[in-house]
Amino acid sequence: MPEEIFKYFNNLSDQQKDQLTMLKPLYSEWNSMINVISRKDMDNFYIHHVLHSLAISRIINFKPGTTLLDVGTGGGFPGIPLAIIFPDSQFFLMDSIEKKIKVVNEVSRKLGLNNIKTLRIRAECHKVKYDFVLSRAVTAFPEFVEMTRKNITIGGKNTLKNGIIYLKGGNLTDELAAYSEHVRIFEINKFFSEPFFETKKIVYLTI
Repeated sequence: MPEEIFKYFNNLSDQQKDQLTMLKPLYSEWNSMINVISRKDMDNFYIHHVLHSLAISRIINFKPGTTLLDVGTGGGFPGIPLAIIFPDSQFFLMDSIEKKIKVVNEVSRKLGLNNIKTLRIRAECHKVKYDFVLSRAVTAFPEFVEMTRKNITIGGKNTLKNGIIYLKGGNLTDELAAYSEHVRIFEINKFFSEPFFETKKIVYLTI
């Protein structure tokens, strides 16, 4: 049982608990065939990948019908953990690498996640619009904004307006300077006490 998750999320359904518990064995199995997570990270799988992804749920509770594009999802983060927590929202997990999309498809199928669709395409070539674009530090923030702002519908029905939600660590002063009026930074160590989160942040940008 992933106690690292359950100590922060204590109102989950039995199905959600089962799905979260299944994550590590599923990724361990796939990682032995296709390396989507570094071997050293598997020892801290629930903190470094699952809990890090779920930090987003501490700043917004996505309403049913919300559409979210996870750009550069890799093995499925943050999309898969969030799809477990928000079963009534629709998640589109994008990556240009076929083997990573294969892992996402198989993990989603084993978990019975019907609210996930995968897209094997480069973000620059994708024109569809969503409520939110999510990612875990696939590139410098200005480059990411330039690449994905076209994919966001203006407005929204959630407590935060539609925009970009970006997981990133370190000093972001220079990267965010151009967006000062429209960006908010949330320190993840305010939500979770593990040392891993000491410098980790959620960057939220309205479009």
